[in-house]
Amino acid sequence: MNTDKIDEATLALMYLVAFQERGGPYRAWKGFDFDTLKRLHDQGLIADYPLNKNKSVLLSEEGYTRAKELFEQMFVDEDEPASGRLF
Repeated sequence: MNTDKIDEATLALMYLVAFQERGGPYRAWKGFDFDTLKRLHDQGLIADYPLNKNKSVLLSEEGYTRAKELFEQMFVDEDEPASGRLF
């Protein structure tokens, strides 16, 4: 199993469910595999340790930037007009 690809896909999907409260840092719902979230935490891409009671995790600045890049690589069609994109 290629955990690097799983981690990248999970991080990309975290961008899809990311939200920001009152101009603060971005958070993402943590309805993903906890082993994957732990690896992302170990890499410094999510700041909150995933095995807490919170329903979301804090994305580090690097994590949010990487999540956005991966989301665009994986899910945004280059030929699609900008107005039809989600973000």
